[in-house]
Amino acid sequence: MVQTSNRIKNVEEYYFSKKLAEVRSLDSPELRVINLGIGSPDLAPSESTIEALANAAKNPANHGYQNYKGIPQLREAIGSFYKNKYNVSLNTETDILPLMGSKEGIMHICMAFVNEGDEVLIPDPGYPTYASVAKLTGAKISTYGMKEELGWGIDVGELKNRDLSKVKIMWVNFPHMPTGRIASKDELKELVDLARANNFLIVNDNPYSLILNESPLSILSIEGAEEVALELNSLSKSHNMAGWRIGWVGGKKEYIDAVLRVKSNMDSGMFLGLQHAAVEALKNGKEWFQKQNSIYRKRQIAASKILEELNCTFEKKQSGLFLWAKAPEGIADVEKWIDEILYGTKVFITPGFIFGEAGKRFIRISLCATEEKLNEALERVNRYQLTGKRHD
Repeated sequence: MVQTSNRIKNVEEYYFSKKLAEVRSLDSPELRVINLGIGSPDLAPSESTIEALANAAKNPANHGYQNYKGIPQLREAIGSFYKNKYNVSLNTETDILPLMGSKEGIMHICMAFVNEGDEVLIPDPGYPTYASVAKLTGAKISTYGMKEELGWGIDVGELKNRDLSKVKIMWVNFPHMPTGRIASKDELKELVDLARANNFLIVNDNPYSLILNESPLSILSIEGAEEVALELNSLSKSHNMAGWRIGWVGGKKEYIDAVLRVKSNMDSGMFLGLQHAAVEALKNGKEWFQKQNSIYRKRQIAASKILEELNCTFEKKQSGLFLWAKAPEGIADVEKWIDEILYGTKVFITPGFIFGEAGKRFIRISLCATEEKLNEALERVNRYQLTGKRHD
């Protein structure tokens, strides 16, 4: 038996990769599973986006390998998007690098900047991929708390008292997943100043800024950020294009060039049809986003009723595609409780432990389901609650 590499010994298969197979096994024609676990938008991209893809795909000349940096039209569209949404000016030739989804960018950035033994700061709770990629690149993980008592904000004072001399990257994610926390400009300025004072790279993962958020914000708009910051963004969540795998990283030319050195050895450029479609998607106007958010607000209300039925506590004003809630005090084991609900109702809700130690008492519901499905999930949970099968 050929042995696997040491780098994967401490990396588990992604939770949803395993769990969703289990969830699917419970599906039956008599009672379908309602999956409220993952943030995979069920709404469609704009019509012009789909038309652009179809038209480009019909052209035989569009199916060859493409430039690693993407076509100029795509970088220009991203630049216009950043100017219109965040009031950030980026040089479209040097400051933007299209990616096949921003998730790949997490790996590329770590490979470009992290040496074995360097420290990487990741949020707790936070997106699990930050920790997985840090392990794969040989980094030492150092967590920082998203504090419940601070409304899921970061205790910058606590970070200032740490030895940050070996930190190479700090991952931040605002609007935050899974808590829905929105950061203010002042908060981001504190983090940028911390990165500058300690000479590390701060990377904001920013895919949720246009969802249930009235004031979209980029870390690149903060004074001094150009010296120490990169930002990942994508069309997956905000433009209903998760399976299309279109994202980008923005920031200083020297940092973008470093990421490109990794990326250009990993892929052969994005399909031209996808790039043309992305150009159209980035033109979506204010009315399109208002319509999306109107749907998500209604779903948020429906999801809130499920959490209330489960006696969870939560902040009703959250941004992004999820609702984050605290399990009742009487629940001894939240993961077990969620599994009991899954097997008792065929409704899948994400347990918060997968996002870190600070998430163990919490659960997360996705808004990527119709109101009809959310209401059906509520009925199932209500019937389940009435049977007295709660794990108290």
